[in-house]
Amino acid sequence: MQRRAIITLPLLAMPAMAQTRFPERPIRLIVPWTAGGPADVGFRALSELASRRLGQPVVVENRAGAAGILGALALQEARPDGHAISQMHVGVVRQMLLNPRPPYHPIDDLTYILQITGFIMGAVVRADSPHRSLPELLAHARAHPGRLNYGTLGTGSTQHLLMERIALAQGITWTHAPYRGTADTLRALLGGEIDFASESSGWAPLVQAGQLRLLAVYGSERARRFPDVPTLRELGIDLTIDSPGGLIGPRGMDAGVVRVLAEAFTEAARDPTHLQILERLDQPLLLADGAAYRELMRRTMEEERAVLRQLNMLPA
Repeated sequence: MQRRAIITLPLLAMPAMAQTRFPERPIRLIVPWTAGGPADVGFRALSELASRRLGQPVVVENRAGAAGILGALALQEARPDGHAISQMHVGVVRQMLLNPRPPYHPIDDLTYILQITGFIMGAVVRADSPHRSLPELLAHARAHPGRLNYGTLGTGSTQHLLMERIALAQGITWTHAPYRGTADTLRALLGGEIDFASESSGWAPLVQAGQLRLLAVYGSERARRFPDVPTLRELGIDLTIDSPGGLIGPRGMDAGVVRVLAEAFTEAARDPTHLQILERLDQPLLLADGAAYRELMRRTMEEERAVLRQLNMLPA
């Protein structure tokens, strides 16, 4: 009898986890930005739509700060059972290159679930600014070194590095002011704390209301809502930022759990309700499976390393 128990117990234990229905409780989705911003709105809609397909609530938890890596950091302590996931963005990769003692490896220590969308970004000034175009702003910065200051959602963010790359290419200097999120950056701009903002499309309602002026967008195409605003490339600046984003989980997630999440969020992403939100935010749908997304981020990591080296921002 003892011998039979020793042989059969491991065999019974192995399929027990696989037979557990997923999800068996609410799923926590960490959005590493302030509530109400462009990176938050779409994922809240996705969460509600995915909840209907999963049979359990997907609860959004905002964790703003630290240039958007608090979700990835939280996953390092989470169980890899699929009940804790996070929004993914390029900063999750880049910030580890900037950190002399990175707390996680952005490729090996995360499970890539699904790439979903991209984020439109651009440079905005107040409506009363004397700078009516990006070339005018650059000319002013060149004539007044270090006098202009600009805000982004954090040091090392895509929006920050793009401005520094432009400054390097144009031979100009300006001062960076980091904020906790897009809403904080735009409040600072409206309040006169900064001269311009390099931010995600949270500026769109303020541009449409006539409070801000959009000088340029960073993507490969013009924004549908602002067809008169040029891309950087159209202005002779050979830089394009589409910034793909998606979902990640802790390292070691079961492939079946990943598949359930990917299928639910893919259906949610294609839902007309979500597509309308993307259109309103000028965000493209960029669906790709976890393997393709992981490979893209692996290549992105090497490209980001080269950019940071060019800007002398890699730690010694």
